[in-house]
Amino acid sequence: MHSYQYGNHPAQRAELVLPPDGTAPGGVAVLLHGGFWRARYDLGLQRDVAADLVTAGWAVWNVDYRGVPPGPNDGGGWPRTYEDVAAGVDLLARVAPDHGLGAAVADPRRVAVLGHSAGGCLALWTAARHRLPPGAPGAGPVVRPGAVVAQGAVCDLVTAVAQGLGAGAVEALMGAAPDDDPAAYALASPAALLPVGVATLLVSGALDDVVPPVQSQEFAAAALAAGDDVTLQVVDGEGHFEHLDPRSRCWRVARSWLSDRSARMPG
Repeated sequence: MHSYQYGNHPAQRAELVLPPDGTAPGGVAVLLHGGFWRARYDLGLQRDVAADLVTAGWAVWNVDYRGVPPGPNDGGGWPRTYEDVAAGVDLLARVAPDHGLGAAVADPRRVAVLGHSAGGCLALWTAARHRLPPGAPGAGPVVRPGAVVAQGAVCDLVTAVAQGLGAGAVEALMGAAPDDDPAAYALASPAALLPVGVATLLVSGALDDVVPPVQSQEFAAAALAAGDDVTLQVVDGEGHFEHLDPRSRCWRVARSWLSDRSARMPG
């Protein structure tokens, strides 16, 4: 594993994990962790699925970011959390050539971004950064993924507030309610940036009572209507945290979808 900093804060870091024995990866998977953007969580949440992706032949770029206080990863909130994610993802372009990944990272067909829960929101936003207006936080991406996997994701920040998800987590992230700062929500919410323009998998556990499947279902319907290539899978008998377990059916859906894309990637 190789660790890198993209800023001075301890949370402004990323981990690169490569397939063993010098195996050439089929692609690069960028991971963004969840935790309702709260500073007490970090990229460690994604290490199990990162290890599983490596066994499947992917290089993995696991990105951390500053979250909403309190917690060791504090200093986040809008727009800082988003700026961190953009900087962390784009750092991959600088370090990739040192590990033989320069060509892969330069080709969106060989880059996928995955995120769970709040990380799913950030993953969808990362895939849509090219839609942001000049000067907006995260605009002008250096690394552009060609696929996104949103797992139990908060897809629409405005409806998430109305649904009371995370006991005020969205308002804490944004620093305001949607009606008080609609311009910020329009830049931060994936639902406001449709069409994303990349292949999208939305996977949700049918028993998820943290981020209910309706978030993914409504986003999928809107994305399809906007012309996006979208797959929606609601997995019976599983909830919110199974996405972090490589043995779960939720994770197998994501891994299988990625493996299918990897098999069709250029060599």
